Amino acid sequence: MTFRALFFGSPAFAVPSLDALHAIAQVVGVVCQPDKPAGRGLALTPPAVKVRATELGIPVVQPTKLRTGEFAEWARARQVDVALVVAYGRILPRDVLDAPRLGCVNVHASLLPRLRGAAPVPWAIVRGENETGVTLMKLDEGMDTGPTFARVPTPIGPEETARELGDRLARIGADAVRLWLPLYVAGGCTLEPQDDARATMAPMLEKEHGRIDWATSARQVHDHVRGMSPWPGAFTMVRGASVKVKLIVCSPLVTSTCLTTSATRSRCAMIWYLPAVTLLKTKVPRSSVPTDRFNSAMVIMALRAATPDGSSKTVPRIVPTPPGV
Repeated sequence: MTFRALFFGSPAFAVPSLDALHAIAQVVGVVCQPDKPAGRGLALTPPAVKVRATELGIPVVQPTKLRTGEFAEWARARQVDVALVVAYGRILPRDVLDAPRLGCVNVHASLLPRLRGAAPVPWAIVRGENETGVTLMKLDEGMDTGPTFARVPTPIGPEETARELGDRLARIGADAVRLWLPLYVAGGCTLEPQDDARATMAPMLEKEHGRIDWATSARQVHDHVRGMSPWPGAFTMVRGASVKVKLIVCSPLVTSTCLTTSATRSRCAMIWYLPAVTLLKTKVPRSSVPTDRFNSAMVIMALRAATPDGSSKTVPRIVPTPPGV
């Protein structure tokens, strides 16, 4: 069954779903966020979806306003059966939601009603969840509150970062579009209302969300670092300066040497958590490092050793002591 569709989306996460829609429908238009300054030169850069749509030969529009009525009129004029919305970045008003014959369908990167909001992927990791997935729902005017008709669960890997999980969920979402959207258009799906009492939120990330709380458990810090990768990045403060923490492994069985390094533009540290370590020839005895918590003093010592004069340079290595020593 061939049907006409619009696609709303902006970042790279949405590109696989655009490809999936293009394979099963006649996509008559793509709606993206406006080009934005990026990079050192702040050159205007198109969204990833715009780049892909141009490659596919699909017309692209980038409205700055959605609530004037003019855009809804444009959408109605396309005479589509459905609109697919994937990480577009803005809440659609009622007149736009009603423009397609069958409304707008959203691909959301969580198992709704858990993790409603703009950043479900990083918050799933930060909060230590073991499972997430993709949900397809018919959009309403709320924040991810519409009725659902497809859920695809997947486990979260213990070392998986938000970038890695996001890439995987993008592919899962695209597969769900290929399978479920034709059924939806054909009237073969049952819309199920969400249980608002079970809802949790995943608010948009801010830079301060990257700050590490060393009072939490090793696993929580580990999850925090994974969830904040690639943005905003986990960080801690050393002598009033922000130091980005790129990697933390909290397995007590790892015995290989780990190097800490400093990036050229910002001080970064890679730290291994172990029951006992040799740190700058100063042994931290096993008894002083709880098995389920980071020793904050040990970590801060490592970070201070990394940049004793505040400069950016290679950091001394932290050599793990094998278990039982």
